[in-house]
Amino acid sequence: MNKYHVIRYSPLYYNIWNDFVGNAKNATFLFHRDFIDYHKERFVDSSVLIFKEETLIALMPANSNQDKVFSHLGLSYGGLVLNKTIEFKDVLESVKALLIYFYKNGIKKIQFKLLPKIYHLLPSDEIDYLLFKLKARIIRRDLSNTIDNFNRLEIKDKNRIRGLKRAIKNGLKIKEVDHFEAFWNTILIPNLNEKHYTKPVHSLEEIESLKKNFPNNIRQFNVYKEKNIVAGVTVFETNKVAHVQYISANQQKQQLGSLDLIFDYLINQEFKNKPYFDFGISNEDQGKQVNFGLMYWKESFGGRSIVHDFYEINVANYYLLESTFI
Repeated sequence: MNKYHVIRYSPLYYNIWNDFVGNAKNATFLFHRDFIDYHKERFVDSSVLIFKEETLIALMPANSNQDKVFSHLGLSYGGLVLNKTIEFKDVLESVKALLIYFYKNGIKKIQFKLLPKIYHLLPSDEIDYLLFKLKARIIRRDLSNTIDNFNRLEIKDKNRIRGLKRAIKNGLKIKEVDHFEAFWNTILIPNLNEKHYTKPVHSLEEIESLKKNFPNNIRQFNVYKEKNIVAGVTVFETNKVAHVQYISANQQKQQLGSLDLIFDYLINQEFKNKPYFDFGISNEDQGKQVNFGLMYWKESFGGRSIVHDFYEINVANYYLLESTFI
């Protein structure tokens, strides 16, 4: 057997996979099998584990469609997950073994969206270099707005300041809740349907189920005027990042200042000690266009741009890695 070998994921590896993710240098709870598998009926799972002899050193959440593999279309980001002590040579050999494995199984291309560096627990740019060696092609680039909480910009936007004053004057209150029904059915779903003719990525049943599995990572904050919900924010919290997954408010948001109140609270109180507060992307048309109004609104809180990159690799290029060392 080759020193480096790839094994396709099966439920037999459930505990091994999750233990590895929990101790990796570039992973979040989205790579846990309970998150990957919540919508498994939508995808053909092609996740793999990469071993050096008997030791698991890397893995990749993935799904496949015909002759392409994606890491992972059901996740916000993907790519190769690495253990904390792995050295560059082992990363290179892992990638080469991965490409050869898929090449032998009739796969022509691999696509994945790199995990943004704000999520890295340790430097993890080996993959970036190997993508260059493999002549990988960047096929999409999104912009997300992020606040560096340890180097934060002062909020000077007059609309934000006035909105916060209105919220206080209107007596709005913020409450963290364990259930999503009020926000989903009263605010989020109607707004997405009216403005974009779409639905949330997660159904109410799915987000409730994910909350049960990840109670400390998936958090819901609602804004109330008296007993009525007027706005809400769903946050996916990881070790280094508080990421805003959903934002929505009723039609009175300007008059009430509901979003200004909740983001003032989330940024300056609830997540002030988290290294990064991330608002999410403002792109449309596969990254080719930026929603200016949305981007401006996020920047008015002090968010500045980071990129989410999508790459495509020709698996037949694995031989290009053989000339790396001198």
